[in-house]
Amino acid sequence: MTRRLSWSRRLGLLLVLPCIALAVSAPTAAGMVGESEADTALRRISPLEPGEAIAPKARVTIVSDTLHGYVIPDPYRWLEDFESEEAQEWIEAQQSLTDLVLGRVPGRERIRNRLSELLEIPSLSSLSLRDDRFFFRRREADDEQAVLYVRRGLGAEPDELIDPEKLGGDDAPVGIDWWYPSRDGKLLAYGTSESGSELSTLRIMHVDSKELLPDVIPHTRSASLAWEPDGGGFYYTRFPAPGDVPEGEEQFHRRVYHHTLGDDPLDDPLVFGGGLDMRAWTGAQLSNDGRFLLGYAYYGSAENDLYVRDLEGNGEWKAIAEGLGARFSGAAIGDVLYMRTTLDAPNARVVRVDLTRPEETWVDFIPEGEHSILDCRCFGGRLFVLYLKNAYSHIEVFDTDGQRLGGIALPALADVFDWAGEWDGDDLFVAISSYLQPPQILRYHVPTADLEPYMAVEAPIDASLYVEKQVWYPSRDGTMISMFLVHRKDIELDGSNPTILTGYGGFSVPVSPGFARNRYLWLDAGGVYATPNIRGGGEYGEAWHEAGMLGNKQNTFDDFIAAAEWLIANGYTRPSRLAVWGGSNGGLLVGAFVTQRPDLAGAAIAGAALLDMTRFHLFSIGSIWTPEYGSPDDPEEFEWLYAYSPYHQVADGTEYPAVLLETADTDTRVHPSHALKMTARLQAATTSDGPILLRYERQAGHAGGTRMSRILDALVDEYSFLFGTLGVEY
Repeated sequence: MTRRLSWSRRLGLLLVLPCIALAVSAPTAAGMVGESEADTALRRISPLEPGEAIAPKARVTIVSDTLHGYVIPDPYRWLEDFESEEAQEWIEAQQSLTDLVLGRVPGRERIRNRLSELLEIPSLSSLSLRDDRFFFRRREADDEQAVLYVRRGLGAEPDELIDPEKLGGDDAPVGIDWWYPSRDGKLLAYGTSESGSELSTLRIMHVDSKELLPDVIPHTRSASLAWEPDGGGFYYTRFPAPGDVPEGEEQFHRRVYHHTLGDDPLDDPLVFGGGLDMRAWTGAQLSNDGRFLLGYAYYGSAENDLYVRDLEGNGEWKAIAEGLGARFSGAAIGDVLYMRTTLDAPNARVVRVDLTRPEETWVDFIPEGEHSILDCRCFGGRLFVLYLKNAYSHIEVFDTDGQRLGGIALPALADVFDWAGEWDGDDLFVAISSYLQPPQILRYHVPTADLEPYMAVEAPIDASLYVEKQVWYPSRDGTMISMFLVHRKDIELDGSNPTILTGYGGFSVPVSPGFARNRYLWLDAGGVYATPNIRGGGEYGEAWHEAGMLGNKQNTFDDFIAAAEWLIANGYTRPSRLAVWGGSNGGLLVGAFVTQRPDLAGAAIAGAALLDMTRFHLFSIGSIWTPEYGSPDDPEEFEWLYAYSPYHQVADGTEYPAVLLETADTDTRVHPSHALKMTARLQAATTSDGPILLRYERQAGHAGGTRMSRILDALVDEYSFLFGTLGVEY
């Protein structure tokens, strides 16, 4: 029997933007505008004068899909063709409205000025050590993007290698997507793309002369690359050129090829992945001596297969792990692979594999423990294991017999966001930060276990004024969830603090305490910043991830909702002072929160969000996410997806909080139509005074390659939206 889901005829209702009512009492020392306990005074962002623009009505069409017995209306399907003239006119009108509303928020110029100061704090990231050459990225106060530097000698002055601002024009900024130095550090393979599209082109530079080789290879998005020891060539991943596969499949079929310097890339031989499913995400890795080539085939974020090929004598591929439904990765030293795996170990363990007999020689090396093993690497003749202990980073050191030699004494609450070293070197460089600690790089001397500062970012911030702590709270099913809280020491828990609740909860990605410059704008205004470690993430091992994926995805949303309830119950805030904020998979989290518990927040920001879970797999690279979410083509998995799909769970006549939806026209991960359709649907359905706004970026993508001036513009809009809707005057 066909089940029909009806939507009200109120589709197309105009968004109402009433006037602002800021001062109920004088601002407090924390910068908040007073409000009655009953919240009877409406907080409204912007007055509209007679004749001024209102939200453009989105055309409603009679379009539906029939899936597994459900008839699903999709009245804004036409917005999926976001480049059409009609859609572009609608987008322009929406953006004009957003500019009008946010431009009238009191204190907007003060917000911009303070953010400008904060964004001048430098950044430091992306470490590589090759011989005595140390590569890193750093952005200074006046840089639009981070610049790639090299130190030729660990005590030498940094030398600029690539400033992306010198590669592109004003209309199409170029970003550096990834880079791989050769074994001796004298050559650099790197990928660039325009406008944040992540559709990279590979180029090769002589590090000393900075001259480019003639080798240019397109279609290398998110490349995995392994240099041969002599620097004469490398193994790398790329996608097929348009026309080489059926139309629409160019973003799949990522395979491993070999390139010899000076050869025509069109003649590069395929070496791995030819017989795999087209959506297998492949990767390449070489042993330190170049003898063994590892081939990875990823199927979502929970499992991958791993193969090895002995390049001496052109050996055949052998399976190390195939069809086992777990994760496998590691470091290959000579003929030994130190392999991290989640097989029979949700918190992961490390085994030692003889690469000459990979199918029969797994030896337990470091057993699974109470805390999750996030990574393991080989530096200075030792094995270094990165653990997450209650979402904080901790590093343990082992010898090649598996004996523990000690740990690295990192500062409390540290997040290790990168590390670099070499098997035959003496130094390990560890990049750390925390909510209150700007990025710094520590140098660990392996033979002596001495730890000392190497590089750091200076920030004019007095950390003693703030508190960073971790609390625990029960979710809906009783599972205890950890949450990080950051705020000024002098706030009172009287239920009036403006609070940002943010999260991710997907793809086994851990959310750890990290430094964010812009956050101090919020903290100094008396705001609270809360980040729960919800299920679906990787903070507590693979079991934690699996508890928030596929048919368990509702746990992720329940954990996030429970965090909001805990913050309210414990006097940090109240619904009218609470904002939820997330991007990408975190944007899906926000969309589900808004549609499931609109009463718990006064504002929401969803950036680059997945919102139509019945059609996400039809656009861009969405189909490779079906192992994480499920496939709408499968009847059972469709039931999971439809039950929480934010676009479909919007209900007419509901008082939704104010919502800012963000997207970009060159986002090649999450299709812009998610935000466009959700904007139209919420504007038609809401009965509250909270505005539903769209922020549409041009010449911008999902991540990377964004100029600091545009990041500043986005942050000014986002914080203006939050201050205006929550009744906070900066």
